[in-house]
Amino acid sequence: MDLKLFMFDTCPYCRKVIREIEEEGRSDIEYHDIHKNEEDCRTLVDVGGKQQVPCLFIDGIPLYESDDIIKWLKNNP
Repeated sequence: MDLKLFMFDTCPYCRKVIREIEEEGRSDIEYHDIHKNEEDCRTLVDVGGKQQVPCLFIDGIPLYESDDIIKWLKNNP
């Protein structure tokens, strides 16, 4: 499964998701900081349709909203 989290460091909702990832000890998620990489920002908008973070791409399909992402992570260890 290909998991990519589009985020930026100062976003409180992103921090919430990252905290969950770290607590679970997951190492299968690739981080993409849209404030540090213009290409990541373009990808987020082109594929997801908006510049909203956090966004977890699950095999290329975007999932928004921190609570929904955390719920998905808990149900898919």
